[in-house]
Amino acid sequence: MPTIRDLAGAIRQREGVEAAVVLGRDGLLIDSQTSDTVDAEHIAAHVPSIIQFADEFGNAAQRGTLQTAILEMERGLAVVCALSSDAVLLVLVQPSANLGQLLYEIRRNRANIAALV
Repeated sequence: MPTIRDLAGAIRQREGVEAAVVLGRDGLLIDSQTSDTVDAEHIAAHVPSIIQFADEFGNAAQRGTLQTAILEMERGLAVVCALSSDAVLLVLVQPSANLGQLLYEIRRNRANIAALV
């Protein structure tokens, strides 16, 4: 059976992925596979506030809680995926990466990924 480390490694191996980080809803790092330029603990600490405000927005808009968010910044994208009530997947992606395929695979395997955490 694959482990959470295997999952992070498989995502990180995808072309254009700079980091695959699994963290708790409290922002504490569970596991990560990153390039040398990414500080996983530092970025993980910022994710809970993104989820909190996204959930608040979703409730106000009557859309429910966050499932997946895509944040587009100047030099790349961040995918924040709520795996369970306890765990989150953060993937940092270069702008040239095949984001559609990555999102499809995350969505299709969300339950399996969550079971690993």
